[in-house]
Amino acid sequence: MRDVITNLIKNYDGIGRYLDRNAMDSLKSYFETGTARVVAATTINANAASIVKQGGLQLFEEVPELLRPGGYAYTTRRYAACLRDMDYYLRYASYALVAGNTDVLDERVLQGLRETYNSLGVPIAPTVRGIQIMKDMVKNMVKEAGIEDTSFIDQPFDHMTRELSEQDI
Repeated sequence: MRDVITNLIKNYDGIGRYLDRNAMDSLKSYFETGTARVVAATTINANAASIVKQGGLQLFEEVPELLRPGGYAYTTRRYAACLRDMDYYLRYASYALVAGNTDVLDERVLQGLRETYNSLGVPIAPTVRGIQIMKDMVKNMVKEAGIEDTSFIDQPFDHMTRELSEQDI
C-alpha cells in the first residue's frame, strides 16, 4: 500500500525529475489535511459497528426487496454477508483516507470484485448505495468531531462506487 508521498516520489523517480511546484503543492495539501485524516480514521474505528449496522438498516429501508424471498439479503447468511462486505468497504476506506491514496482499494478490494459480484448475482446498485450511505454517515460524524472541511472523505468512497458502477461499453 502506498501513500501520497510514496506514490509521488515513485512517479518523479521513475521519470528522473526533481520534485516540482505541483509535487510540493500536493505534499502541502496532504500534510495540511493530516490531522483531519487521523480524526476521520479514529472516528471510523470507534464507530465502525454502528456505521455498518445503521448503514445496513438504511439500505434495507430504501431497498426492502433485498430482504424479501429471492432478494440478495434474504436468509441470515446472505444478510450477514452483506454487512460483512459493508464492513470491508468501510475498513479499507479508512486505510485509503489515512494514506491519501486509493491504491489500497484497487489492490485489496476492487480488483475483480465487480466480476465476482456479477457471477454470484450480487446486485451492484445496492452495494454502491450502501457505500454512499456510509460515506454520508462518516462525513457527518467527522463534522461533529470538529472537522469543517470533510471533502477529503469523498475520495475513497467515491472511488469505490465509481469503480463498482463502471460499465463496459
